[in-house]
Order: sequence, then C-alpha cells, then structure tokens
Amino acid sequence: MAKIEGVCREVCEASEYVAIVTNGPDGPHLAGHWGNYMRIVEPGEVAVFPVGRFQRTEQNLRADDRIQLMVASRKVQGTRSPGQGCVIAGAGEVLAEGEYVDLVREKFPWARGALVVRVESVSTQL
Repeated sequence: MAKIEGVCREVCEASEYVAIVTNGPDGPHLAGHWGNYMRIVEPGEVAVFPVGRFQRTEQNLRADDRIQLMVASRKVQGTRSPGQGCVIAGAGEVLAEGEYVDLVREKFPWARGALVVRVESVSTQL
C-alpha cells in the first residue's frame, strides 16, 4: 500500500478542492469535495471524506472500486513554479458505520457515511 506523505501530504493539507473520479456504466464520473474535509488516517495509507449525497459515486464504487483523487494547491512549491498537484489512486468504498464514519462525524455530524480511499499509488503533477 502506498502512503500520502511528503509533498503530496503538503498538497492535501493546503488544497481547497478535491476532484474525485470513479468509473460508471456510462464512463468516468467526476465529483468534488472540499479539500479541508479530507482526513488522512495515519500512517497515510487511507483518506477519508464525509459523505452527504454522492449516490452515483457510491453506486459506481460498488461495481468497480477503483477511484482517483486529484488535489492541487498554489501554496505548495511545484517543480518549476508555485503550485503542485497530486493524483492519489486506490480502492474506494462508502461506509455507513464503523471507525471511519465515527471519525468524520466528529467534525461533520451531518454525514450519512464516509468515503474511504485505500491508497495504492501517489504521483505528483505540475
């Protein structure tokens, strides 16, 4: 399992917005979430988000658990200029109960569940 660490961890902590891509019967499905809603569970192998709606994302993950996250921030220095991005790929699922749901509900009591991403690879962009 890969870890979110180093510059990608910095990007995740500074990002305002996260793009979430799953694969559905009609092709890729794009959803988004606020960057500061993402929790990276130590040692960095799992990312967790509160879920309010996300019905299509959840449906897609039941059939194909592959998921990608794109995070970026101009606050983190890139290789040539200000701004760095990271793509986090892994296996995702939406849970309605358990420790990850408890974790997100501590800060987001409105959450019906948690989107859990088990990190398989991390790569930088930009």
